[in-house]
Parts: sequence; structure tokens; C-alpha cells
Amino acid sequence: MNNDTAHLEEFQTELDSPEVVEEKSREVEEKLWVKLEKVGKKISFAKDIKALYKYMIDPYVPWYRKSIVVGALIYFISPIDAIPDLAPLVGYLDDLGVIAAVLKFMGSELIPYYEK
Repeated sequence: MNNDTAHLEEFQTELDSPEVVEEKSREVEEKLWVKLEKVGKKISFAKDIKALYKYMIDPYVPWYRKSIVVGALIYFISPIDAIPDLAPLVGYLDDLGVIAAVLKFMGSELIPYYEK
């Protein structure tokens, strides 16, 4: 298990109920756009973050599926992670790893959220 997967699993264990997922979703909504505004031009996966956000706010997605996405987005917006975001070029590699793992796990389920 790589370091990114371990961090994602750590966030995931906190998201064990619909109420917690809803609370953490609100936290993501408050902080996600601020972070994307700061780093959107520096990272190549901003479109993936936006698709994950759209998935997270879809009322038809069950809470337990949203919890996976919420965990990844919390990791992305969290100032504490495996590689500090301040490090030039490599600072977002751990974030990219977590997002890529979630994209791979979710697969084609996310395709419609790129088009919305």
C-alpha cells in the first residue's frame, strides 16, 4: 500500500455515516473553490476536481459513494499532507495520486460529471 492510499483510507474511516459525509461535504464546498483559485493554473487535474465536486453534490448519488469522493477532496484541500503543497512542482504529486486513485476506482461512473 502506498502512502497516498494510506492517507485516503485514514480520511475514509471518518466518513462512516450519511451525517458525517454531509458535514464533510459542506467543509469541502467552503474550501474547495478557494484552493482551486490558488492552484488551478498550477495543476493539470483541475477538471477532475470539478467533476468530483459535481458528483459529490448530486442528490441521486448514495452517501456511501459520495464518501469516497469527499475523502479525496478533503485530502486535496487539507494543508497537511504527505508532500507539502508549497514544494515547487512536486507539492501536488500526492494530491494527484489520491485523485487518480479515486478516478480509477470510480471509473466510468464519473464520465457524466465531466460534461455537466
